[in-house]
Amino acid sequence: MLVLTRKPGEKILIGDDIVITVLDARGDSVRIGIDAPRGVKIQRDEVLRAVTEANLAATLADADAEARIKASLGLALGGLQLGVPAAAPEAPAPTTSPRPHPPTPAD
Repeated sequence: MLVLTRKPGEKILIGDDIVITVLDARGDSVRIGIDAPRGVKIQRDEVLRAVTEANLAATLADADAEARIKASLGLALGGLQLGVPAAAPEAPAPTTSPRPHPPTPAD
């Protein structure tokens, strides 16, 4: 890790297209400005960690959570599940036997 001492108004260059400017320093906090291309993700570590932890907690929901959510939304309709197609009805069996072929002249 590179550690630098900067005063307000001074800049740090990263590569050719990222500029970090020290805007203000008061007590134990420092305000910085970051100029970077739109494609560069800039995220605060504490926010990213909180979102990651919340997503992980959401994936560890208890086994009954899905059933409770569906029930509260009225999606459990008589054993049918939303998004699961019902079985297609079977074709009715023929009521008559197939007709015999007419006799051929050779018979």
